[in-house]
Amino acid sequence: MGAIQLGLAAYAANQAGTAARAGARTAASFDAQGDPSSTARDAVSGWVANGGFDYQEQGGRDVTATVRVRVPSVVPGLDGWWAERSATMPNEKFPD
Repeated sequence: MGAIQLGLAAYAANQAGTAARAGARTAASFDAQGDPSSTARDAVSGWVANGGFDYQEQGGRDVTATVRVRVPSVVPGLDGWWAERSATMPNEKFPD
């Protein structure tokens, strides 16, 4: 069970990183369509996002998106873990 739990934690961390990159890319790109938060959430597997998803963004010259997803648990009592990843992209919309 421990190995499965570690695998789920690694998968959740990977999903958070993918979502952070998608959100930052959407927020920073001049040509991007859509809401960065929605784009980030769409980049995460539904069963992971439904367990808990949080998106935050800050920016100026660079845009940083931070995504937290709750790590799914198969071990009783280990349901409070969150995986958090951030991504930073140069802001194409920032005036020079």
